[in-house]
Amino acid sequence: MLVIRRDLVDAMVAHARRDHPDEACGVIAGPYGSDSPERFIEMENAERSPTFYRFDAAEQLKVWRGMDANDEVPVVIYHSHTATEAYPSRTDISFAGEPEAHYVLVSTRDPIEHELRSYRIVDGVVTEEPVKIVES
Repeated sequence: MLVIRRDLVDAMVAHARRDHPDEACGVIAGPYGSDSPERFIEMENAERSPTFYRFDAAEQLKVWRGMDANDEVPVVIYHSHTATEAYPSRTDISFAGEPEAHYVLVSTRDPIEHELRSYRIVDGVVTEEPVKIVES
């Protein structure tokens, strides 16, 4: 189960809405070994595409080095889907390289309501998990 603060969910949704119709992407880092998302890191979609996202290699290196320096890991790796449900695509699954991460998808296909779902993706196997949003 992903337990996540409301302000972090709001930040992901705001990023997804702001970048719509392109997919948004980013990471929420947390202390090593804690499974606790704490620090929101908005990243650029290097593809600037409504159907695909890719972290810029230089930005990703900088972000991952920053997490290493702070004894953090990517607890949540998020991106948005702009025209489809919040379910990992084949491409999303093939790029999922952090087996301990929660892969969160935010669908912005509806202009009013968003859909947010979380998955574990390990060795190509997708497992949806419950999301518990807490106030603090």
